[in-house]
Amino acid sequence: MPHFTRPPMHPVVAEVTARITARSAELRADYIRRMDAARDSGTGRAKLSCANWAHAFAGQTIADKLTAMDGSKPNVGIVTAYNDMLSAHQPFERFPAVIREAVRTVGATAQVAGGTPAMCDGVTQGRPGMELSLFSRDAIAMSVGVALTHDAFDAAMMLGVCDKIVPGLFMGALAFGHLPVVFAPAGPMPSGIPNAEKARVRALYAQNQVDRQTLLESEIGSYHSPGTCTFYGTANSNQMMMELGGLHMPSTAFVHPETGLRDALTAATAKRAVELARSGECRMADVVSEKSVVNMIVALLATGGSTNHAIHLVAMARMAGVLIDWTDMDQLSSATPLLARVYPNGSADVNAFQAAGGVAFVARELAGAGILHSDVTTIMGEGIEAYFQEPSMVDGELVWRDGVAESLDRDILRPASDPFDVEGGLRLVKGDLGRAVIKVSAVKPENRIVEAPAEVYETQEDVLADFKAGKLDRDVIVVLRFQGPRANGMPELHSLSPALSVLQDKGFKVALVTDGRMSGASGKTPAAIHVSPEALAGGPLAHVRTGDVIRLDADAGVLSTVGGVDLASRPGVERAAAHSEGASWGYGRELFAAFRHVVGTAEEGASVCFLPVPGAARHTDTPPDRNLVDRAVDA
Repeated sequence: MPHFTRPPMHPVVAEVTARITARSAELRADYIRRMDAARDSGTGRAKLSCANWAHAFAGQTIADKLTAMDGSKPNVGIVTAYNDMLSAHQPFERFPAVIREAVRTVGATAQVAGGTPAMCDGVTQGRPGMELSLFSRDAIAMSVGVALTHDAFDAAMMLGVCDKIVPGLFMGALAFGHLPVVFAPAGPMPSGIPNAEKARVRALYAQNQVDRQTLLESEIGSYHSPGTCTFYGTANSNQMMMELGGLHMPSTAFVHPETGLRDALTAATAKRAVELARSGECRMADVVSEKSVVNMIVALLATGGSTNHAIHLVAMARMAGVLIDWTDMDQLSSATPLLARVYPNGSADVNAFQAAGGVAFVARELAGAGILHSDVTTIMGEGIEAYFQEPSMVDGELVWRDGVAESLDRDILRPASDPFDVEGGLRLVKGDLGRAVIKVSAVKPENRIVEAPAEVYETQEDVLADFKAGKLDRDVIVVLRFQGPRANGMPELHSLSPALSVLQDKGFKVALVTDGRMSGASGKTPAAIHVSPEALAGGPLAHVRTGDVIRLDADAGVLSTVGGVDLASRPGVERAAAHSEGASWGYGRELFAAFRHVVGTAEEGASVCFLPVPGAARHTDTPPDRNLVDRAVDA
């Protein structure tokens, strides 16, 4: 273990953590009480009848049946999000065999307890199916519940990488937080064409300057093999958070799938699950705490991670009885240095990031600056120090060594003493249009303040049609409403990015304001997203009209109309309900009608998994320790 003297915590990080702990006290205590009761009820296999246990192992090998009959050997439940349409998840096809063989060597068994849906946002971008993407997270959480409810497991392994999938696995696994739970990633694909070239071709296509075949060839050059897409979007942000949240083996996030090192890490992770099952240590309920949640937020901010986690992290933390909000994230961002420049926040990809020092370097720098809580429980034991190490293969054996002490490329990765920016990549903006988040790590300072007339839309198709017709060639703030969770499932709107980038490159002041989401791949154009409350719930966006002047000031944290507009005096848009209902069928969307009616707000995690806390107040901007669990659901 590397030598490390733990410094005092940064005062802002300490203050925010204390506020989260106080706000969460009652719910957190209830969660731990329930997990303690589940642990104290005994191992699942001891509670199963002989017929139950026989059913559980009827399909296994004779050797595994004999091990299971012993009654004292751990059984690891595998929950996999494998499919071979997602390049990032295709490697999981072989993981169960690697895991089963690894645990057999230490006298245990492993079974695939269940699978989860795993849709690819890269395929559904700009398509109706994207309206299921956010809801798929909660469906995945429920699928984990179905898989592990057999109560036949002493530990669990989660196999997932992308977008909503890791948050869903995380949420579902926390319902079984009395068990040790480990996450095993698959790793990124090798680098393809440079990201700048990919962005250039997309911009040309948006302007009809290259044909579809040229665009397709460029995209295939980017997404070309098994493994995670190599830009720093939601998928790779997931991996950073699982790492610094203490649920991975150290520095496993960005190791390529088709390598002996990846298989060795998967086997080591499986054996670690067995060790934890035998020791009774490091339950997921203990690993995921107020401090580890703060660490995950800090990891996201320090690396310019995906804005999707402004929603996911709230829901993920809530499953462990921890209550966080956008004010917490904004204040942590003010204290977190930006250490990484990875596309779309720079030109490098995650492979270059890993080569420059990767997660181990980030962990050491943040902990050394007192930005990261060091006194946490992880699957490696007590303390964050294990995550300063990196794995390698030496003579066919997996060994661990200290990560690099200095960045090997300061254009990609910098120390906390000399960051790219003294603040993190996410900010809260608010005003008479509501509360929203904006990712500024990829937005140049001169583009962070936009004051311009609004052009109001209700579909992204209409935005793109006006762009192609040249109607947006001016200073403009595009307001795209009725894209929230209750309206249509809150789709990502990444298909707008090339068009908005073209307008900005022409010299216009341009921004997007929406109650929808943007992709983790979105970058240089300012976008106030996740506006809450959403238009369909009566939020201010429903009252905005084309021509209203709007000011988006990321530096001052402002999102408001200009000129004394009295939004409250205007009638709402009458077609809101019709808009929602008209887009509620086809592509499986009708199956999620109930979700749209009961989903919580964006700042509450946009989830259907939680009941309101009795007596909790509705969300207000003050005081900062407001309780966000009680959500308004109109009849």
